[in-house]
Amino acid sequence: MANNTSNKRKQQLSPEKYARLKAEIKAPYRGLRKFVYFAFGASGFIGALVFVAQLAAGNEVGFALPNFALQVGVVALMVWLFRLESRAENKSK
Repeated sequence: MANNTSNKRKQQLSPEKYARLKAEIKAPYRGLRKFVYFAFGASGFIGALVFVAQLAAGNEVGFALPNFALQVGVVALMVWLFRLESRAENKSK
């Protein structure tokens, strides 16, 4: 009986929607994770620009240089995570 109702539900879904739901089951919240990686990367990029401006002006170089390095590290990490997520998405297709 339960198998009969699942077959009815499967028949009611379009093939595209069914494929999208299967992909979401395999990797939940992939879109949200990619958005978070993008947002944090953009934030790190903006922060890096601020610290580059401070370094160029020569203001508090001892303070700005480590913070600039941190921002570059955040951007690099987010790019790496985003690419890792994209590769996993391409493999699952």
